[in-house]
Amino acid sequence: SLMKKIFITMLLSISTLTTFAQNASTERYTTHNKGKFFFYWGGNRAYYTNSDITFSGNNYNFTIKDVEAVDKPKGWHIDYINPLRMTIPQTNFHIGYHISDHYTISAGVDHMKYVMKNGQTVKMNGYINGSNTSHDGTYNNTDKLLSEDFLTFEHTDGLNYVVVEGARIDDISRLFGIRNTDILQVNLTEGIGFGALYPKTNTKLLNKERYDEFHIAGTGVNAKAGLHLTFFKYFLIVGELKGGYINMYDVRTTYDIADKSKHDFFFFETVLGIGGTFRF
Repeated sequence: SLMKKIFITMLLSISTLTTFAQNASTERYTTHNKGKFFFYWGGNRAYYTNSDITFSGNNYNFTIKDVEAVDKPKGWHIDYINPLRMTIPQTNFHIGYHISDHYTISAGVDHMKYVMKNGQTVKMNGYINGSNTSHDGTYNNTDKLLSEDFLTFEHTDGLNYVVVEGARIDDISRLFGIRNTDILQVNLTEGIGFGALYPKTNTKLLNKERYDEFHIAGTGVNAKAGLHLTFFKYFLIVGELKGGYINMYDVRTTYDIADKSKHDFFFFETVLGIGGTFRF
Protein backbone atom coordinates (compact mmCIF):
# COMPACT_ATOMS: atom_id res chain seq x y z
CA SER A 1 0.00 0.00 0.00
CA LEU A 2 0.93 3.66 -0.29
CA MET A 3 1.25 4.04 3.49
CA LYS A 4 3.56 1.04 3.68
CA LYS A 5 5.81 2.50 0.97
CA ILE A 6 5.90 5.87 2.76
CA PHE A 7 6.73 4.14 6.06
CA ILE A 8 9.56 2.10 4.51
CA THR A 9 10.91 5.25 2.79
CA MET A 10 10.86 7.14 6.12
CA LEU A 11 12.66 4.27 7.87
CA LEU A 12 15.34 4.17 5.18
CA SER A 13 15.74 7.96 5.38
CA ILE A 14 16.02 7.89 9.18
CA SER A 15 18.52 5.02 8.96
CA THR A 16 20.63 6.91 6.40
CA LEU A 17 20.56 10.12 8.44
CA THR A 18 21.46 8.24 11.63
CA THR A 19 24.41 6.53 9.92
CA PHE A 20 25.58 9.87 8.51
CA ALA A 21 25.26 11.55 11.92
CA GLN A 22 27.21 8.73 13.58
CA ASN A 23 29.97 8.97 10.98
CA ALA A 24 30.06 12.75 11.34
CA SER A 25 30.26 12.56 15.10
CA THR A 26 32.92 9.85 15.12
CA GLU A 27 35.12 11.34 12.39
CA ARG A 28 38.34 12.28 14.08
CA TYR A 29 39.61 15.85 14.23
CA THR A 30 42.94 14.61 12.86
CA THR A 31 41.38 12.92 9.81
CA HIS A 32 41.61 16.11 7.73
CA ASN A 33 44.28 18.80 7.81
CA LYS A 34 43.06 21.29 5.21
CA GLY A 35 42.52 24.72 6.75
CA LYS A 36 44.57 24.12 9.88
CA PHE A 37 47.38 26.39 11.03
CA PHE A 38 50.46 25.22 12.89
CA PHE A 39 53.48 26.73 14.59
CA TYR A 40 56.53 25.55 16.46
CA TRP A 41 59.46 26.94 18.43
CA GLY A 42 62.63 25.01 19.13
CA GLY A 43 66.37 24.66 18.82
CA ASN A 44 68.91 23.40 16.30
CA ARG A 45 72.41 22.09 15.78
CA ALA A 46 74.11 23.12 12.54
CA TYR A 47 77.03 21.73 10.53
CA TYR A 48 78.85 23.43 7.65
CA THR A 49 81.16 22.36 4.85
CA ASN A 50 84.50 24.15 4.58
CA SER A 51 84.45 27.22 2.36
CA ASP A 52 86.74 29.68 0.57
CA ILE A 53 86.14 33.14 2.04
CA THR A 54 87.09 36.28 0.11
CA PHE A 55 87.63 39.62 1.87
CA SER A 56 87.95 42.82 -0.13
CA GLY A 57 88.34 46.54 0.57
CA ASN A 58 90.20 49.64 -0.55
CA ASN A 59 93.67 48.35 0.34
CA TYR A 60 93.25 44.59 0.36
CA ASN A 61 91.75 41.68 -1.51
CA PHE A 62 92.47 38.15 -0.35
CA THR A 63 90.93 34.69 -0.21
CA ILE A 64 91.47 32.14 2.55
CA LYS A 65 90.92 28.59 1.35
CA ASP A 66 89.02 25.62 2.74
CA VAL A 67 88.12 27.33 6.02
CA GLU A 68 86.52 25.30 8.79
CA ALA A 69 83.56 26.66 10.75
CA VAL A 70 81.31 25.35 13.51
CA ASP A 71 78.06 26.29 15.24
CA LYS A 72 77.77 27.63 18.79
CA PRO A 73 75.35 25.44 20.77
CA LYS A 74 73.83 26.57 24.04
CA GLY A 75 72.73 23.13 25.24
CA TRP A 76 69.68 22.69 27.46
CA HIS A 77 69.05 26.19 28.75
CA ILE A 78 66.32 28.46 30.09
CA ASP A 79 67.23 31.03 27.41
CA TYR A 80 65.11 29.09 24.89
CA ILE A 81 61.98 30.26 26.72
CA ASN A 82 63.26 33.50 28.27
CA PRO A 83 61.68 36.31 26.17
CA LEU A 84 64.62 38.63 26.84
CA ARG A 85 67.28 36.13 25.78
CA MET A 86 65.57 34.02 23.10
CA THR A 87 68.01 35.01 20.35
CA ILE A 88 71.10 33.92 22.30
CA PRO A 89 70.71 30.17 21.68
CA GLN A 90 70.28 28.63 18.23
CA THR A 91 66.54 28.68 17.63
CA ASN A 92 63.85 27.98 15.04
CA PHE A 93 60.42 29.55 14.71
CA HIS A 94 57.99 28.55 11.96
CA ILE A 95 54.31 29.18 11.29
CA GLY A 96 52.41 27.40 8.57
CA TYR A 97 49.10 26.53 6.93
CA HIS A 98 47.68 23.31 5.52
CA ILE A 99 46.57 24.27 2.00
CA SER A 100 45.21 20.72 1.62
CA ASP A 101 45.17 17.50 3.64
CA HIS A 102 48.63 16.61 2.35
CA TYR A 103 50.43 19.89 1.61
CA THR A 104 51.62 22.76 3.79
CA ILE A 105 53.27 26.09 3.26
CA SER A 106 55.22 27.76 6.05
CA ALA A 107 57.53 30.66 6.82
CA GLY A 108 60.07 31.06 9.55
CA VAL A 109 63.56 31.86 10.75
CA ASP A 110 66.32 29.31 11.33
CA HIS A 111 68.58 31.20 13.76
CA MET A 112 71.77 29.19 13.26
CA LYS A 113 75.20 30.39 14.34
CA TYR A 114 78.39 30.21 12.27
CA VAL A 115 81.86 30.60 13.77
CA MET A 116 85.11 30.46 11.79
CA LYS A 117 87.57 28.46 13.87
CA ASN A 118 90.58 30.52 14.89
CA GLY A 119 93.96 28.84 15.23
CA GLN A 120 93.67 26.90 11.96
CA THR A 121 96.27 27.30 9.22
CA VAL A 122 94.91 27.77 5.69
CA LYS A 123 96.17 28.66 2.23
CA MET A 124 95.83 32.35 1.37
CA ASN A 125 95.93 34.23 -1.95
CA GLY A 126 95.86 37.98 -2.56
CA TYR A 127 97.31 41.10 -0.99
CA ILE A 128 97.06 43.43 2.01
CA ASN A 129 98.54 46.95 1.79
CA GLY A 130 98.74 49.83 4.25
CA SER A 131 97.12 48.14 7.23
CA ASN A 132 100.07 49.06 9.45
CA THR A 133 100.11 45.50 10.76
CA SER A 134 102.40 42.52 10.33
CA HIS A 135 99.86 41.06 7.89
CA ASP A 136 100.74 43.42 4.99
CA GLY A 137 102.10 41.61 1.97
CA THR A 138 101.36 39.54 -1.11
CA TYR A 139 100.12 36.00 -0.68
CA ASN A 140 100.38 33.25 -3.28
CA ASN A 141 98.95 30.03 -1.88
CA THR A 142 100.78 30.95 1.33
CA ASP A 143 100.18 29.19 4.64
CA LYS A 144 98.39 31.61 6.96
CA LEU A 145 97.49 31.16 10.62
CA LEU A 146 94.03 32.54 11.35
CA SER A 147 95.02 34.31 14.53
CA GLU A 148 92.64 36.58 16.41
CA ASP A 149 94.82 39.65 15.80
CA PHE A 150 94.41 39.03 12.05
CA LEU A 151 90.78 37.94 11.65
CA THR A 152 87.76 36.72 13.57
CA PHE A 153 84.67 36.01 11.48
CA GLU A 154 81.35 34.78 12.77
CA HIS A 155 77.62 35.08 12.19
CA THR A 156 76.76 34.61 15.86
CA ASP A 157 73.96 37.11 16.23
CA GLY A 158 72.45 34.75 13.75
CA LEU A 159 73.10 33.29 10.36
CA ASN A 160 69.33 33.98 10.24
CA TYR A 161 67.98 31.94 7.34
CA VAL A 162 64.58 33.54 6.66
CA VAL A 163 62.84 30.81 4.71
CA VAL A 164 59.58 29.87 3.00
CA GLU A 165 58.98 26.13 2.75
CA GLY A 166 56.50 23.91 0.98
CA ALA A 167 56.04 20.37 2.26
CA ARG A 168 54.00 17.20 1.93
CA ILE A 169 52.62 15.54 5.04
CA ASP A 170 51.30 11.98 5.44
CA ASP A 171 49.73 10.20 8.41
CA ILE A 172 51.77 7.04 9.11
CA SER A 173 50.19 6.28 12.50
CA ARG A 174 48.92 2.89 11.31
CA LEU A 175 52.52 1.72 10.88
CA PHE A 176 52.87 2.02 14.66
CA GLY A 177 49.54 0.37 15.45
CA ILE A 178 47.94 3.69 16.47
CA ARG A 179 44.17 3.63 15.91
CA ASN A 180 42.96 6.78 17.66
CA THR A 181 44.91 9.59 15.99
CA ASP A 182 43.10 12.19 18.11
CA ILE A 183 45.24 10.97 20.99
CA LEU A 184 48.49 10.48 19.05
CA GLN A 185 49.15 10.98 15.35
CA VAL A 186 52.48 10.40 13.62
CA ASN A 187 52.99 12.40 10.43
CA LEU A 188 55.86 12.06 7.98
CA THR A 189 56.81 15.29 6.22
CA GLU A 190 59.27 16.21 3.49
CA GLY A 191 59.70 19.46 1.62
CA ILE A 192 61.84 22.14 0.03
CA GLY A 193 62.47 25.77 0.85
CA PHE A 194 64.20 28.93 -0.26
CA GLY A 195 65.04 32.14 1.50
CA ALA A 196 67.39 34.98 2.34
CA LEU A 197 70.26 35.29 4.83
CA TYR A 198 69.86 38.23 7.21
CA PRO A 199 72.86 37.95 9.53
CA LYS A 200 74.39 40.22 12.11
CA THR A 201 78.02 39.42 11.34
CA ASN A 202 80.73 39.93 13.96
CA THR A 203 84.04 40.47 12.17
CA LYS A 204 87.34 41.84 13.44
CA LEU A 205 89.66 42.39 10.49
CA LEU A 206 93.06 44.14 10.67
CA ASN A 207 92.04 46.25 13.68
CA LYS A 208 89.11 47.81 11.80
CA GLU A 209 85.90 48.72 13.63
CA ARG A 210 83.36 45.97 13.09
CA TYR A 211 79.98 46.53 11.44
CA ASP A 212 77.40 45.30 13.93
CA GLU A 213 74.08 45.66 12.12
CA PHE A 214 71.66 43.27 10.41
CA HIS A 215 72.17 43.07 6.66
CA ILE A 216 70.73 41.01 3.80
CA ALA A 217 73.81 39.04 2.79
CA GLY A 218 72.70 36.25 0.45
CA THR A 219 70.28 33.49 -0.42
CA GLY A 220 69.74 29.83 0.38
CA VAL A 221 67.83 26.73 -0.68
CA ASN A 222 67.11 23.61 1.33
CA ALA A 223 65.40 20.24 1.50
CA LYS A 224 64.02 18.69 4.67
CA ALA A 225 62.39 15.57 6.08
CA GLY A 226 61.05 14.76 9.49
CA LEU A 227 58.26 13.67 11.82
CA HIS A 228 55.46 15.78 13.27
CA LEU A 229 53.81 14.18 16.31
CA THR A 230 50.37 15.49 17.26
CA PHE A 231 49.13 14.83 20.82
CA PHE A 232 45.48 15.28 21.85
CA LYS A 233 44.59 16.99 18.53
CA TYR A 234 46.37 20.29 19.19
CA PHE A 235 49.86 19.78 20.62
CA LEU A 236 52.82 19.37 18.27
CA ILE A 237 56.34 17.99 18.57
CA VAL A 238 58.54 18.51 15.51
CA GLY A 239 61.74 16.71 14.60
CA GLU A 240 63.35 17.55 11.27
CA LEU A 241 66.58 17.04 9.36
CA LYS A 242 67.42 19.82 6.94
CA GLY A 243 70.19 20.29 4.40
CA GLY A 244 70.92 22.93 1.82
CA TYR A 245 73.16 25.44 0.11
CA ILE A 246 73.88 29.01 1.22
CA ASN A 247 75.54 31.69 -0.90
CA MET A 248 76.53 34.77 1.09
CA TYR A 249 77.71 37.11 -1.65
CA ASP A 250 77.41 40.42 0.24
CA VAL A 251 78.56 40.24 3.87
CA ARG A 252 79.31 43.55 5.59
CA THR A 253 82.49 43.34 7.68
CA THR A 254 83.33 46.89 8.84
CA TYR A 255 81.72 50.33 8.91
CA ASP A 256 83.49 51.14 5.63
CA ILE A 257 80.97 50.21 2.93
CA ALA A 258 83.87 49.13 0.67
CA ASP A 259 84.77 46.33 3.07
CA LYS A 260 82.96 43.13 2.11
CA SER A 261 83.33 39.40 2.28
CA LYS A 262 81.70 36.52 0.43
CA HIS A 263 81.55 32.76 0.69
CA ASP A 264 79.24 29.84 -0.08
CA PHE A 265 78.81 26.49 1.62
CA PHE A 266 76.48 23.58 2.27
CA PHE A 267 74.79 23.18 5.63
CA PHE A 268 73.08 20.43 7.58
CA GLU A 269 70.71 21.14 10.44
CA THR A 270 68.87 19.09 13.06
CA VAL A 271 65.73 20.69 14.47
CA LEU A 272 63.61 19.85 17.52
CA GLY A 273 60.60 21.98 18.39
CA ILE A 274 57.28 22.14 20.22
CA GLY A 275 54.12 23.92 19.13
CA GLY A 276 50.49 23.56 18.23
CA THR A 277 48.04 22.97 15.40
CA PHE A 278 44.58 24.51 15.30
CA ARG A 279 41.71 25.66 13.11
CA PHE A 280 40.14 29.13 13.44
